Amino acid sequence: MIKLNENFNKLKKNYIFAEISRRTEEYKSQNPTAQIIKLGIGDVTLPLSDCVLNAMHEAVNEMGEAATFRGYGPYEGYEFLRSAISKNYLKYGVDIQADEIYVSDGAKSDTANILEIFQTDENILIPNPTYPVYVDSSIVAGRSICYINANKDNNFLPLPDYSVKPSIIYLCSPNNPTGAVYNRDELKKWVDYALRNQAIILFDAAYETFIEDSDLPHSIFEIEGSRHCAVEICSFSKGAGFTGVRCGYVTIPNNLKIGDKRVGEMWLRRQSIKFNGTSYITQKGAAAALSKEGIEQSLKNISYYKENASMLSETLKELDIWHIGGKNSPYIWLKCPNNINSWDFFDILLTRINIVGTPGSGFGTNGEGFFRLSSFGKREDVKKATERIKKLQYLI
Repeated sequence: MIKLNENFNKLKKNYIFAEISRRTEEYKSQNPTAQIIKLGIGDVTLPLSDCVLNAMHEAVNEMGEAATFRGYGPYEGYEFLRSAISKNYLKYGVDIQADEIYVSDGAKSDTANILEIFQTDENILIPNPTYPVYVDSSIVAGRSICYINANKDNNFLPLPDYSVKPSIIYLCSPNNPTGAVYNRDELKKWVDYALRNQAIILFDAAYETFIEDSDLPHSIFEIEGSRHCAVEICSFSKGAGFTGVRCGYVTIPNNLKIGDKRVGEMWLRRQSIKFNGTSYITQKGAAAALSKEGIEQSLKNISYYKENASMLSETLKELDIWHIGGKNSPYIWLKCPNNINSWDFFDILLTRINIVGTPGSGFGTNGEGFFRLSSFGKREDVKKATERIKKLQYLI
């Protein structure tokens, strides 16, 4: 008799964002005139840049002519986009070749799917709290997970524990959900730890375009030794506003091997089995986003979101609410006032000042008592939100 994968029963009952949506819709149905401001999910609100749109329109026109029509593309992505990504790495002094880059439909699927190329009995180290996909995809695959504590004492930037010997390490910087960013010395400790344990770091750099401090690394490949122990996963979703377009990439150095097998070769084999490639139209838009004009236009949008984050951060400072993030990141991670738990604080914000955020407990046990705000909202909504948040001291 056929059986379902029982590991799904080990997942939390509801994915955090589905539960947020359910509670919000329930409240709206009971309060139809409520003006709700959503600062929860990390979805962009500004439109695609003109440079990207023009490139995609041209690509659509090409698809309408027999001479320029394209069907299935290369599994690893078109060379023109991989070369553009390779060139973009040079901004950070990183030499990555086009054949070390694998284009995909986004970082979320990559961070989950890449586990398939490793044995299921490999131990996985994941910070707590963390982006839920790392945990959920590991649980569904029946993998063994160990956690490292990220907390207020270490500013939610945990460092290696040499008593733990993992094979796979998930790191995210700038971090989702906390907005915390590793510096070079801290990342070097993780690289040294991985090398010593012959482990691989899966480094999620989806938010690297928000880094503004010159002493903070944008890529793990800025760290000595990382080419022998790291895979980098990145995305156009936040930097270029591609959340609804879908494009990302995985960078795997050619000299990263397990035994005599190149990890990149194994990843490409996996992709060729289960993935037919990102659309030509999308890749043309992504390449345009990496052009000089495209970068300039994207940075204007990123600056907009950064200003939103700064406004939220300044408001929390005024109220003396502990938080991190708000700089070098689109997220703010705050301590719930008066030791209120995360979901109770969610309900207070929703019902009393009509703001939707994300309860920290949805990201792991160490997120309990904390809360995430996103800066991806519209400016007028963020301004209204800051005024409403200032009323919190009278409402709690």
